[in-house]
Amino acid sequence: MRFHIISLKTAFYWLCLLFLAACEEPYNPEVIESSNKFLVVSGFINSNGPTTILLSRTQNLSESSAPQKETNATVTVEEENGEKFPLMEIAAGTYSSNALALNPAKKYRLFIKASGKEYASEYVTVQQTPAIDAVTWEAASDGLQIKVSTHDDRNSTRYYRWEYEESWEYLSFYHSVIEYVNGQIMDRTPDKMINLCYRFNNSTSIQIGNTLKLSQDVVSNFPLVKVPANSDKLDRKYSILVKQYAQTKESYEYWEALRKNTESLGSLFDPLPTQLTGNIRCLTSPEEPVIGYVSVSSVTEKRIFVTDTELPPSYRAPSPACSFDTVFLGEEAAYFGGGSNIPIDRIITNDRVLIGYGGASKPCVDCRTLGTTAKPAYWE
Repeated sequence: MRFHIISLKTAFYWLCLLFLAACEEPYNPEVIESSNKFLVVSGFINSNGPTTILLSRTQNLSESSAPQKETNATVTVEEENGEKFPLMEIAAGTYSSNALALNPAKKYRLFIKASGKEYASEYVTVQQTPAIDAVTWEAASDGLQIKVSTHDDRNSTRYYRWEYEESWEYLSFYHSVIEYVNGQIMDRTPDKMINLCYRFNNSTSIQIGNTLKLSQDVVSNFPLVKVPANSDKLDRKYSILVKQYAQTKESYEYWEALRKNTESLGSLFDPLPTQLTGNIRCLTSPEEPVIGYVSVSSVTEKRIFVTDTELPPSYRAPSPACSFDTVFLGEEAAYFGGGSNIPIDRIITNDRVLIGYGGASKPCVDCRTLGTTAKPAYWE
């Protein structure tokens, strides 16, 4: 009889395969279909600018539609034993205030009246966010690494959170100098050019850091985001606005738990999901869960630009599959009339005789299919 010796790692691998093979029947826990429409509060109280709060409702895991927005609510920032600052609904489920200048010596909370119930966060002290020292970048082999550095001379911040807003300039594959209007081919005027556009993107991942293990409250070159080397964001000019928020220990722990629940699950060795404990309560029904954590802090910002000439030649996005079509005179209406194809330029013989037009599909010519031609006010 022959014996085969295998490692513990190999044995564990085969055990997992046998276990997965045995799981043939789907398991649908009751919680997936349970009726829950708990309030979700997203946002923070900005002590040195406008405050924006998003209200929505939780949904079952089996639902594929977007979360329900909480509309027609009353939302107020309240100073402890002091003033109240109302927020107005500027879009469905989005509530915003005028620029606030809150007293750092006071405590504040968020009060909400929605669907016949009242909700309130705990009164929280105002956190003063230190300035961002620098936002830098490094052209690594696989992409553009954006880093942020900051410090607090008072050694009193220790907990940080960052968000960012990206914007970039790009060109359409073809440059159209003519347009088809009311059955006629006309020259494009400068205000109707559609080859240069801008796109925007906000951060969705949770970026937090702390300096608890350091003798000084210094964050040096925290890796914020990496833009892939083949991203079209880097084709011409890229900009990122970094926003920094000071956090309390409690708010930091909430964001850390949220990060683990949403970004660190999926393998055998990832941490188990935990119940999020925020600082918002339902005053009308104390047993009802409320999702969210309201903090109060100032915000500091810094923007940088990176142009394609500063990056390695290998940083290039794949070219789109764009074919150039020839349209003979008399075929304009059939090809351009539906709007799915756009004229690019006239086709003229060496004898200066017009014989037709060049054209291509709209995504290859009109950059507005993905962005806007309106240049941002901050663009360099």
